[in-house]
Amino acid sequence: MQLKRMPKKKRLPAGRVALILFLCQMISALEVPLDLVQPPTITQQSPKDYIIDPRENIVIQCEAKGKPPPSFSWTRNGTHFDIDKDPLVTMKPGSGTLTINIMSEGKAETYEGVYQCTARNERGAAISNNIVVRPSRSPLWTKEKLEPITLRNGQSLVLPCRPPLGLPPPIIFWMDNSFQRLPQSERVSQGLNGDLYFSNVLPEDTREDYICYARFNHTQTIQQKQPISVKVISVDELNDTIAANLSDTEFYSAKPNRERPPTFLTPEGNTSNKEELRGNVLSLECIAEGLPTPVIYWIKEDGTLPTNRTFYRNFKKTLQIIQVSEADSGNYQCIAKNALGAIHHTISVTVKAAPYWILAPQNLVLSPGEDGTLICRANGNPKPRISWLSNGVPIEIAPDDPSRKIDGDTIIFSNVQERSSAVYQCNASNEYGYLLANAFVNVLAEPPRILTSANTLYQVIANRPALLDCAFFGSPLPTVEWFKGAKGSALRDDIYVLHENGTLEIPVAQKDSTGTYTCVARNKLGMAKNEVHLEIKDPTRIIKQPEYAVVQRGSTVSFECKVKHDHTLTLTITWLKDNGELPSDGRFTVDKDHLEVADVRDSDGGAYTCVANTTLDMVSASAVLSVVDVPNPPFDLELTDQLDKSVQLSWTPGDDNNSPITEFIIEYEDAMHEAGLWHHQTEVSGMQTTAQLKLSPYVNYSFRVMAVNSLGRSLPSEPSEQYLTKAAEPDTNPTAVEGLGSEPDNLVITWKPLNGFESNGPGLQYKVSWRQKDGDDEWASVVVANVSKYIVSGTPTFVPYLIKVQALNDVGFAPEPAVVMGHSGEDLPMVAPGNVRVNVVNSTLAEVHWDPVPLKSIRGHLQGYRIYYWKAQEGSLKRNRRHIEKKILTFQDSKTHGMLPGLEPFSHYALNVRVVNGKGEGPASPDRVFNTPEGVPSAPSSLKIVNPTLDSLTLEWDPPSRPNGILTEYTLKYQPINSTHELGPLVDLKIPANKTRWTLKNLNFSTRYKFYFYAQTAAGSGSQITEEAVTTVDEAMASRQVDIATQGWFIGLMCAVALLILILLIVCFIRRNKGGKYPVKEKEDAHADPEIQPMKEDDGTFGEYSDAEDHKPLKKGSRTPSDRTVKKEDSDDSLVDYGEGVNGQFNEDGSFIGQYSGKKEKEPAEGNESSEAPSPVNAMNSFV
Repeated sequence: MQLKRMPKKKRLPAGRVALILFLCQMISALEVPLDLVQPPTITQQSPKDYIIDPRENIVIQCEAKGKPPPSFSWTRNGTHFDIDKDPLVTMKPGSGTLTINIMSEGKAETYEGVYQCTARNERGAAISNNIVVRPSRSPLWTKEKLEPITLRNGQSLVLPCRPPLGLPPPIIFWMDNSFQRLPQSERVSQGLNGDLYFSNVLPEDTREDYICYARFNHTQTIQQKQPISVKVISVDELNDTIAANLSDTEFYSAKPNRERPPTFLTPEGNTSNKEELRGNVLSLECIAEGLPTPVIYWIKEDGTLPTNRTFYRNFKKTLQIIQVSEADSGNYQCIAKNALGAIHHTISVTVKAAPYWILAPQNLVLSPGEDGTLICRANGNPKPRISWLSNGVPIEIAPDDPSRKIDGDTIIFSNVQERSSAVYQCNASNEYGYLLANAFVNVLAEPPRILTSANTLYQVIANRPALLDCAFFGSPLPTVEWFKGAKGSALRDDIYVLHENGTLEIPVAQKDSTGTYTCVARNKLGMAKNEVHLEIKDPTRIIKQPEYAVVQRGSTVSFECKVKHDHTLTLTITWLKDNGELPSDGRFTVDKDHLEVADVRDSDGGAYTCVANTTLDMVSASAVLSVVDVPNPPFDLELTDQLDKSVQLSWTPGDDNNSPITEFIIEYEDAMHEAGLWHHQTEVSGMQTTAQLKLSPYVNYSFRVMAVNSLGRSLPSEPSEQYLTKAAEPDTNPTAVEGLGSEPDNLVITWKPLNGFESNGPGLQYKVSWRQKDGDDEWASVVVANVSKYIVSGTPTFVPYLIKVQALNDVGFAPEPAVVMGHSGEDLPMVAPGNVRVNVVNSTLAEVHWDPVPLKSIRGHLQGYRIYYWKAQEGSLKRNRRHIEKKILTFQDSKTHGMLPGLEPFSHYALNVRVVNGKGEGPASPDRVFNTPEGVPSAPSSLKIVNPTLDSLTLEWDPPSRPNGILTEYTLKYQPINSTHELGPLVDLKIPANKTRWTLKNLNFSTRYKFYFYAQTAAGSGSQITEEAVTTVDEAMASRQVDIATQGWFIGLMCAVALLILILLIVCFIRRNKGGKYPVKEKEDAHADPEIQPMKEDDGTFGEYSDAEDHKPLKKGSRTPSDRTVKKEDSDDSLVDYGEGVNGQFNEDGSFIGQYSGKKEKEPAEGNESSEAPSPVNAMNSFV
C-alpha cells in the first residue's frame, strides 16, 4: 500500500471519465486512417481576430493533414500572398504556418491585414478562417492642462478619465502618487467608462493626486493621466469677494450645501438602449448623486432576473448577466433612492447573436455508388445566410459534379464515384460575424480494418459500466458484431448496448462478465476481427471511516481510515485537509491507515478527508476536527454609570475557541485594604457583556472578568480602571460577641472585628457596652480601636451580664447592635454532693447515686459531676490512700447517677463524688466503700507436662493470676490423638484447689494426649489452658515390632515391592540401550557386578539380588548403605555416569521410600522426641 499526500489537482469522477472516453471513441470512428487517400483537413489555425505584439515576430498558424500530404498557399486581403518575394516571410516545412521576422527589420503595421490559408492535395482543398492580423496599440494620453477643481461639501463630482483608444481596450483604475488604489464605496465609485463618480463630496476627498491609469495587458504597459486636484470647502470659508469673482465654470454651484433627492449621473435621461451579443456578459450601469448617498436597486420589467447568472458589481451600481441569451432581452429598471426621494431609469436591452452552429457539416466517407448528405445548419439574430464552397471556390462557379445536388443548407450526393471526392466549405454569416466549416467527401473502396489494438485488457470495477472499444474503418461502412468466448453467439441488445462507433457497453458489469470478447467488422469487401479481454475487480470500500473529533488545543488527535480493496490493484491512501494538501508540518504523521496530528492548533480545525485511490476507482470519507480550548480572556473592560454603591461593568468577550461561553465570572480587588488579593464578586450568563455591580463604601475597586466554557476558565482579563467609592458609616457590627470571665472578679468581652472592606470608611472603632442582667444599672460603655477584646474588672463572681459591641467610623455609627448575654468569671464550687449511694450490680459493675448541689454554690457553669474510685485494702483505707491509683469518670451536665464498669470481682472499693464547673472541681464527698462479689477466675498462669514415661505423664501448673474469688477446685480434661489427628474419648478429672502438680497413670505408650485445664470458684468455671504431650516407647515392645519383620507376610510384601522396582529399572535400561544414547552395555561388560546376575536370554527371567553390605545403587530405587553414601570406587557404572539419576529418598533401615511415600512420618511431640529408628511397621505405614 502506497501512502502519499495528494497534490492540488482535479479528478474526474469515474462516470465522467467513461463518458469522455466514449465520446472520444465516437469521434475517432469517423477518422480516416492516415495511410489511406483522403482530402486535406485543417487541424490548427490562428484565431479570427489575431492581435499581435509589435515587439515580437508574427506567427500565423495553419496546420493540416491529408493523403497525400497537402500543399499550402495564402491570400492576404483577398489576393494571393507570394511569400517567396518577401525575405521576412517564411513557411514552416511540411506546414502552412507563416513566420514574419519583424524583429530584425520591418514593422508590424506593414503586415496588418486579413489572411487565409489553403491546404490542397489531389482529393480537394480546405481553407482556414479569415484571420485578421492587427498589432496591439498602447498610445499615450494627449497632453492637457487640468485646472484644480474646487467645490462645496456635499456636491456631486465626476472626474473624467477618457483613456486613449488602444488595441485591445485598456483596463482602467484610479490611484494616487504612491500607487495606492483610491478607496471606493457606495458614495465614490468608478464607472464602466473609467470615470470616477462622487455622489457627494466630503472634506476628506480633498487631494491633489487623483490619477487615472490605463493598463494595456497585451504589451504589459501602463499609461498615466495627469493628476487632478480636488479641494472641498464649506461656504463659510469663502468670503463674499472671492465668491463674487468665481465664474460658473470655476465653481460648480453656488447653492448652499443641503440634502437633496437622487439624480442620475449616468446614464442620462429616463430611458436608454443597450445591445449585446449572445454568449457575452451583459453589463448595465446606473450611478446616481444625492445627499444622503443614494442606494441602487435593480428589477426586470415583466420578468425576474436569472438567479444563477446575475451578479452585482461596484456596490450594486452595475448589474451583470453572464452567458446572455435572446431570452434576456427586455426592459431593465434601476432605482436610486435616499431619504428624500427616488428616481428610476429604464434600459431597453436587445440581445443579438452572431451565427452559431445547430449542426455543423461532418466528413463523409462513401464507397463508389453510395449516397450521402452534407448538412450545414446555423442560427443567429438576424438569421445567418448559408453559402457553400467546393475546394475553396464558391459552389456556383466550381466544376460541375452530376452526383451532387444543393438544397439550401444541405448537399445531397447520389451514386458517387471517385471523382466526387472534394472538400466542401459551409459559410454561415450575418452582420455580427461568420462561421466557416470544412467537411470532405472521400470516395473509397476499402475492406474493414479494426483500429483498436489487439488483446487490449480492460479492467472495470464490479457493478459499473464496462465499455469495450472496437474502433473500425471500412468503405462501405462495416457492420460490427460482438462475441464472448471462443464459441459464443453474437451479443444482443437486451443485455448489452452496441454503439454505432463499435463500442460494446455492459451497463452493469458483474464478476461473470470477466472473459474474452471478440469484435467482428464486415462489409462487402471483407471481414476483420479483434479480441479484447475484460477483468472485473472488487470495488474499493472504506470499512472504517474517520470520525468527528473535538480536541483541546495542544493535545493529539488521530483519524483512522480502514480500506478494503481488490488485492490485484495498487492502493494509494491520501489525506487532505479542507480538500487541499496537508500542511508541510512535522506535527502531521501519516502511518498506514492513520493520520495523527500532534500539538493541535486552532488552524488545524477543519475537514480531513481520506482518499483511497486505485487505478480504477476512488472513494473518500471525511471527518471534521473541531479544536476547542478554554476561552480567550475578555478585554476592553469599561466602567460606566458610576454611583456611590453601584457601577456598570462592560467588556468584550474573547474568542470562545469553538466551545460556547456559558458564564462570566467577575472578581474585584480592594487596592486600599487588600492589594493583590482578588475576591469573587458575581457571575453572569455567557450571553451578557455587561453587569450591574453592587459596591461597598470606601473601597478602591478594580475589576477583572474570566470567561467559562465546558473546558474551564479563561485567564483573567486585564484589570479595569480603579474606582474609589465614598466613605459611609459601617453597615454591620462585629460578630461572635462573647462575655466570659477569666478571673472570678472580671468580665472579658471579645468579638470578631470588621475587616477593612467592611469598615466603610476611615477611623474604625468599637463602642463596647455592658450591664448586669438582673440589676437596674445603666449601660456602661467604652470606645476602643484596633482591638478585639475588652476586660471589665471588679465584677461579682459569675453574674450574668448584657453585652453589645457597635462599630463606628469617622462618618458615623453602624446600626444598633444585638444584645448578647455573658457571665463574669467563675470560682470553684463550694459544696460537695451529698447522700452518695452505691448499688453493686454484679462482680464488675456498680451504680452510684448522689444528690445535686445547690446552683448558687456551684459559682459557675455546671459541667457535670466527677466520680473518683479506687481499689483499697480493708482496714488500710486512710493509711495508704496517697499511694493508691485512682480512676475517674465524669458525668456531664446535671446527672445525679452513673455506672462504674470494669470493676474487679471479689474486691474492696472506695469512691467519692465532686461537682465540676468551668473553673474546676469542688470539694469531695465523704468516701463510700463497697465490695464486689466473686467472679469466675482467669485461666491458670501456666501448664507444663514433665517426666513422661511409658504410661504416665506429670502435669505442673501455676494458679490463676486473677482468681476473682476463692478457688474451690481444678478441672482437668484430656483425650488421646491418633496418627490421623482424630480425638479419642474425653476423660474428666477433678483436682483439689490446693494442688499445683498431678500425675496421670495407666496411659497408653507412645500416644499423644491433649489436655484442657481450668480453675473454679463459687461463681463458676474460668478460662481454660490447653497443652499436648506424648508418652514414651517401651523397648521390649520395640524389639517385638522388629521381630515382625521376620514374619512371612512382611517378607513377601517387601519382595514384591523390590521386584516391581527391579522391573521398572530394567525397562528403563532397555529403553536407553535402544536409543543408543548411552554406552551402557559396554560399561556393564567392562565392570561386571558379581552380585547382580544378568538377565537370561532364553527365558527372560531376572537374576537374584545380593544381600551384601557393599551393594551398588541402581537407576531407580534400590537400597543404599545407612550412611547414604555411594563410593565411586565400588562401581563405575553408577547413576552419576548416566547423568539422569533421580534424587531418591532412603529410610534409615535401608529401604527405598523416595518414589512411593507421599510424605514423611509425622514428627513426635515436643519434649518426647526419640532418636531411635522407626520400626518396620511404621516403614510399612509409609508405603501405604
